[in-house]
Amino acid sequence: MRITQSEFDEIFEGFDSECLHMEMRDSYGTQSEIEPFAKWVNGEVDDFEWMNGWCDTLRRGVDKGKVFRRALVVSEPLSEYQKWAHSTTTPLVEAGEDIRWVPRRRVSSMALPGNDFYLIDGKKVIFMHYSGEGVMEDILVSFERSDVELCRSAFESVWPLAIPHAEYRVD
Repeated sequence: MRITQSEFDEIFEGFDSECLHMEMRDSYGTQSEIEPFAKWVNGEVDDFEWMNGWCDTLRRGVDKGKVFRRALVVSEPLSEYQKWAHSTTTPLVEAGEDIRWVPRRRVSSMALPGNDFYLIDGKKVIFMHYSGEGVMEDILVSFERSDVELCRSAFESVWPLAIPHAEYRVD
């Protein structure tokens, strides 16, 4: 089932207990990140104001006992995009999201879904479909048991190999 951006945004306020997120691309071109990324490339300081909405959502959820975990599967050495992403992650961690970095070589023999996903409360998968340039093209929701099990298994297999953000070093 396809959903809109606003329906997608509502998911993060309405779930019960756990939001798992796996990202597997080395670069994204999402609209909200274009300007901050360009500033970083030019050596400008980021005030992170563009992240306030998500940080507020995280804090509200954590205050209600909700869990947010994100695993970023990345190629090394990191792409310029991922170096920038690393530089922007601390405010998210401080707001309550447990973000960990997984070198792609550690997951070579694992079965992973073909797209980034969110697994919500162990019941609902949201697949993010991106263009080759990293622009989000589609958001699809699945309640299919096979999709839920694949994403749960993939996330739980990757998580023990992941390096907490504060310990992951960018060279």
